[in-house]
Amino acid sequence: MEHILIPPHGNTLVNRVLSEAHAAEAKTRLAGKFSLTLDDEQVKDVKNIARGVLSPLTGFMNESDFVRVVEEMRLADGTIWSIPFVLDVSEEDASNMNTGDEVALQDATGNLIAVLHVGDIYGYDAAHVARFVYGTDDSAHPGVAHWQAMKSRLVGGLIDLIDNTKEPYYEVNLDPAETRYLFKERGWKTVAGFQTRNVPHRAHEYLQRCALELTDGLFINPIIGKKKTGDFQDEVIIKAYHFMIENFFPRESATFSILPARMNYAGPREAVLHAIIRKNFGCTHFVVGRDHAGVGDYYGTYAAQKIFEGIEDEIGIKILKFEHSFMCKTCETVATSKTCGHGDDVRVPPSGTKIRDLLSAGQPVPADIMRPQIVEMLLQQKSLFVE
Repeated sequence: MEHILIPPHGNTLVNRVLSEAHAAEAKTRLAGKFSLTLDDEQVKDVKNIARGVLSPLTGFMNESDFVRVVEEMRLADGTIWSIPFVLDVSEEDASNMNTGDEVALQDATGNLIAVLHVGDIYGYDAAHVARFVYGTDDSAHPGVAHWQAMKSRLVGGLIDLIDNTKEPYYEVNLDPAETRYLFKERGWKTVAGFQTRNVPHRAHEYLQRCALELTDGLFINPIIGKKKTGDFQDEVIIKAYHFMIENFFPRESATFSILPARMNYAGPREAVLHAIIRKNFGCTHFVVGRDHAGVGDYYGTYAAQKIFEGIEDEIGIKILKFEHSFMCKTCETVATSKTCGHGDDVRVPPSGTKIRDLLSAGQPVPADIMRPQIVEMLLQQKSLFVE
């Protein structure tokens, strides 16, 4: 019997990556034409769209999709979608483009990344977007601040990717076609996606094991990219999870790939986006814990779980909802308030600040927070954190 994987969002896995021959022809065709320079986060957006990570998007949003996503959390055709993907341009750049034009998209070094087939060119109200997408117009929110700093016009249109390089970490940067092939080869009919931005600690390991109890395979998929001071280095996260998978999970029960993508810190709405992305990778389940993709105190602790009420079936991926986990000294195991009846005095939460402070000082993290083998491996690294 044929092994059929979960369909991608919108039922078609987008592929806007040009072949070598077509990429060469596009480079020749674009020579001397108007170009736009993308920042690193926009380059990630372009590549994720073209590789199908953001299926069914085939380019930056035209106005009809943009307006409906902002206000109703749906694309113009009614498909659930929670975060607008747009390309902002200045008034001057907008005046140099017309619908139907081909525009060269390049990175900061001048390297040609993609072709943009110009669609709509339109304006927007940043405060309006912020209130709907982030639930606040407070400029202290990083997502709101990002929209406030954007250029005044947006341009939509199809993308054709010319530069499909995956540096750095190309060996662990799989696109959805590749993960789907891997899952199929391993015979996984059900796959749990797990997102993280940190090295593995006991509480996360507990959630991963719970997810693996319910599915055939575990797909650990950390977001890699723009960092703030004190964050773990990307290569440290990669190395720690390789160590975890090789030493603590059953053989071929778990796999790992990075997700180069921007963080919007949109809380509930971003949880929906993250679930859709993992569905595109081939996951049938997705773990959503406390304060998923949140920042500060803008969202309720479990708001990212509640947003799926009434839309989970329509999205088509099963949401695994977990409460805050911790090590209970009396239970002598990792638990949540659903499974542990003891008080906070015997509960040891996985404090990210404590973990960072101890590792920065070259001191071991207590075994009830992080596995000693992981700690030992981390302490051997030359550089753990972004400075």
